[in-house]
Amino acid sequence: MTETLAPARPAAAAASPWHEPHILWTRRWTDRLFSFAVERPESFRFRSGEFIMLGLPAEGGAGKPVLRAYSIASPGWADELEFFSIQVPDGPLTSRLGRLAAGDRILLGRKPTGTLVLDALTPGRRLFLIASGTGLAPWLSVLRDPETWERFDQITVTHTVREVRDLAYRTFLTRDIFDDPLIGDLAQGRLLYYPTVTREPFERPGRITSRIADGALFSDLGLNAGFDPATDRAMLCGSTAMIRDVAAQLERAGLAEGSNAAPGDYVLERAFVG
Repeated sequence: MTETLAPARPAAAAASPWHEPHILWTRRWTDRLFSFAVERPESFRFRSGEFIMLGLPAEGGAGKPVLRAYSIASPGWADELEFFSIQVPDGPLTSRLGRLAAGDRILLGRKPTGTLVLDALTPGRRLFLIASGTGLAPWLSVLRDPETWERFDQITVTHTVREVRDLAYRTFLTRDIFDDPLIGDLAQGRLLYYPTVTREPFERPGRITSRIADGALFSDLGLNAGFDPATDRAMLCGSTAMIRDVAAQLERAGLAEGSNAAPGDYVLERAFVG
């Protein structure tokens, strides 16, 4: 009897490290700032406040994709993934991202991660979400998660920018959030929004670090002066200088840094800090 061998099966194609969702919408805030949202892949899961790698194929199709870490601005339950970005004229990624429109595709990583999550904080009563520039993005996610409002009695969002026009999402944080069907009622009387501007006249001028140091942040909002490690928790996202300075202020007040492995009184995203 002649023995025959079954034909060899073709090797399984390696799974792509990327989702490739379509852009659903874009919004320009200024010539430098924009937001956009993409389809949420059915298998994509994340915790509010995490970040993911976004990118585009190399121009011309040859070479490695151009990638950058982006905080997800939508909450963990949302059907779309929202992002908030600066557009750098010569930036290898953001200059191209800013030109995209609804229907275009983008590369989306498969493994969200990060420290700016509720799991990395110990229980408290007051939560301070401190941002500069596009560092506001994870707070838009955390704020729209009902669990945040279950864990804290009061939430203060600070947003420091260079010019008044850079205060993206200002209308959302002062009005629209209270109409949100899921968390609008929870936020009533409990959300405090504190914008500051560094390079133009404004009702609250200067860096947030200065307004923490001189007590203006607390007196302006009618809060007990200073951070209290017994009740206060904080999250930091934005420029490296801001994060380092505010972290030092929190440490001097007695708050300890936390992580996913060891929750603490405040967290920052070390992946974004040089």
